[in-house]
Amino acid sequence: MGLLVPGRRQQNRKFDYQPRFYNPERERKIRERIRIERRVTSRRRSPAGFIYAAILLMIALFLYTSLS
Repeated sequence: MGLLVPGRRQQNRKFDYQPRFYNPERERKIRERIRIERRVTSRRRSPAGFIYAAILLMIALFLYTSLS
């Protein structure tokens, strides 16, 4: 029952790993490209979600008024 011992917390293991083919410049370029693509895609949002919601609302209002 090591989980119930007060004052003692389990810590993450630490390790030192050096990748064989790590290129920091290439990693920086990849991160920058991903950041730019994310920024571009966030601007181009289609209004499809709003249109579907409006159509569903109109159908719901039509059914509500026709059943009343």
